[in-house]
Amino acid sequence: QVQLVESGGGSVQAGGSLQLSCAGSGYFFNGCGMGWYRQAPGKERELVSRITISGSTEYPASMKGRFTISRDNAKRTLYLQMNSLKTEDTAVYYCAACMDWVLNDYKYWGQGTQVTVSS
Repeated sequence: QVQLVESGGGSVQAGGSLQLSCAGSGYFFNGCGMGWYRQAPGKERELVSRITISGSTEYPASMKGRFTISRDNAKRTLYLQMNSLKTEDTAVYYCAACMDWVLNDYKYWGQGTQVTVSS
């Protein structure tokens, strides 16, 4: 079955860095675009970044310059490098894979990893 397993979350002080990883299995990794989303308590899920099968990336304006998404198809792993973290980056971060264009949402989701940024 399809599995997306995130890791790398934790607690960090403001200004610090973290790298999240997402290991994918059970589907054609190279053939799917992927993304990172986050959800803070009481807030809606929001896009952090997306990456296509060819490696093109997309960031919302608020994430540009601090976050970098990348993928290693040989390792079947998606990454998110987060620098200059702010307290407002505190959230559960989810990876997602394989866009369903009918539903306009990703088919597969990980269980999430908590990122907590303290001042």
